[in-house]
Amino acid sequence: MTQTLDIKTKKEIGGKTNLEDLTSKSQVRSSRKKEHVQHFLTGNFEGDNYFRHIYLEHNSLPELDFEEIDTRCSFLGKNISFPLMINAMTGGFKDGVHINGNLARLAEKLNIPMAVGSQAIAVKDKEYESSFKIVREILKDGLVISNINAFAEIDEVRRAIDMIQADAIQIHLNPAQEIVMPEGDRNFKGVLRNIEKIVAKIDKPVIVKEIGFGISKYTAKRLFDAGVRYIDIGGRGGTNFIKIESERNKEFEFGELFNWGIPTALSLLECRSVSGELNIICSGGMKSADDIIKALCAGADITGISGPILRALLEGGFDSAYKYLENIIYKAKVIMLLLGRKNINDLRSVPYRIKGELKELLDC
Repeated sequence: MTQTLDIKTKKEIGGKTNLEDLTSKSQVRSSRKKEHVQHFLTGNFEGDNYFRHIYLEHNSLPELDFEEIDTRCSFLGKNISFPLMINAMTGGFKDGVHINGNLARLAEKLNIPMAVGSQAIAVKDKEYESSFKIVREILKDGLVISNINAFAEIDEVRRAIDMIQADAIQIHLNPAQEIVMPEGDRNFKGVLRNIEKIVAKIDKPVIVKEIGFGISKYTAKRLFDAGVRYIDIGGRGGTNFIKIESERNKEFEFGELFNWGIPTALSLLECRSVSGELNIICSGGMKSADDIIKALCAGADITGISGPILRALLEGGFDSAYKYLENIIYKAKVIMLLLGRKNINDLRSVPYRIKGELKELLDC
């Protein structure tokens, strides 16, 4: 969450003009984005999302024809074919155009939403816009979501939205990543007040998104009271940015914090209890059809996947990533039949049981 740099002045900072400093910062951000992808591919940075602690009961009399199963739903005013979004990943470096272009092709082919990675780099330096603009060029009328940090100024938020003609914008919260990142922010004062200002002044839906450490009931309530009606819980269980930034940090090692965060299933159940008016995107270690169906039964409006799609794409190519998502959608329909539920809305009434550590945490 890098603070805005005013490039209109010629005041020198450390012997550089602000414009020169901006260029240097952009190059650092671009290199960092590439490093994140490289570290993700070469390490094991995923954990337990706790959905294994949610039990769904088998229905031996589903009274359904498999061909009747309908996974279509509506999100942000547009019809999509399955309640899953390709969640924010990357952009802003040389290979970003290729990666985001293929991710957009997946979203277009499957008729599902896509969110881009943080656009802060492109908002500050137009040289990096192409890796984000490619998404709207490919998705045409599809559902595209912008992404920027929670310290962004109103004009920066608008530029991020306009850059890709976004249907909504994610405002990401990442204090756990920033505080471990060697060059990250250290001051997080005023974030909630800035989010409240963005919600009030931006005429597009604003989604507040965690990036892997979960949103608590207390935080969700504060966001709701500030006017936020969409949150992406980004719980613990997926890509662990404390681990990734620890790999990049040459001064400190953060192994004792590798299990930090709220497991995704717990975050979902807590946030769902805040208000029925809160629209919840469930992300954070969502890897399978089982995870997705359990999340929908437990109150998620839609779900989000990022890391597993990126890995399938970069290791096996477009066809591999498409097959991965196609398998998830097909198996989700199988589970829906075994639950006796014909459509996505019917999943809201599926009874479920909570066990193990998840139950212990909820009881506490």
